[in-house]
Amino acid sequence: MHPIAFHIGPLTIHWYGIMVAVAFLVGLWTASLRAPRDGIPGERIADIVLWLMVGAILGARVVYVTTYWKDEFAGRPWWEIFMIQEGGLVYYGGFIGALIAGFIYIRWKKLPLWKTADVLAPSIALGNSFGRIGCFLNGCCFGRPAHVPWAVQFPIHSYVWDMQLQQGLISSNDPPLPVYPTEIYDAVNNFLLYLLLAWLFRRKKFDGQVFATYLVGYAITRTFMECFRGDYSLDHIHFGLTPGMLVSIPTFVIGLALGLFLSQRRQAPAN
Repeated sequence: MHPIAFHIGPLTIHWYGIMVAVAFLVGLWTASLRAPRDGIPGERIADIVLWLMVGAILGARVVYVTTYWKDEFAGRPWWEIFMIQEGGLVYYGGFIGALIAGFIYIRWKKLPLWKTADVLAPSIALGNSFGRIGCFLNGCCFGRPAHVPWAVQFPIHSYVWDMQLQQGLISSNDPPLPVYPTEIYDAVNNFLLYLLLAWLFRRKKFDGQVFATYLVGYAITRTFMECFRGDYSLDHIHFGLTPGMLVSIPTFVIGLALGLFLSQRRQAPAN
């Protein structure tokens, strides 16, 4: 766990913020290379990524603050709401925010919707892989206590330590228990998903297939990773499901339905 990268005078630079920036830059670069193969100018992708970045950060932060208001923000200075450099972004909130911002831009510039979505989908998975490495360095999104050889142990006064202390698993003088490296699980899953989507992009049968596959693939990999998460309090578990699982269910259904719809529309004979 290394949350702080370096200092520039009074300014503290966090690894989480650096990795989020790297995620967007890598996503921009790979999507710009992919775009011309689908007839979309690379500069359009550069413009839309800026919109996606703003929408993603706003959406991710809004969902995090509303979800964890009671745990982290109630009764504390209001400006902590904006301190995203220390972590506190919910992926699904960011994804919804990015979808809204991207849809507005695509309609404004009259870009082909599903072609553009296919160009961006692999880069979203790749960017999320880098983002999860930022989570690991920051110590957030951690796993449940584990006894496997690859379990990781975070330091005293980390997020893991605070949670396990609240749960009565340790005393204030104890180091936290080793936990599953869920951030690394998710980083690896997203990188593998990126490879699959990049491969599919060159072989897709219809526009929107890559994006629909991303929705299905991410819902599956996220649900797998959520089985090992340990950073949720009981207030956030409903019907035995974590928030990530609850959002993954409609994401999976929407992705599957979208893929079937676009496939059948392609095969439908013209009148």
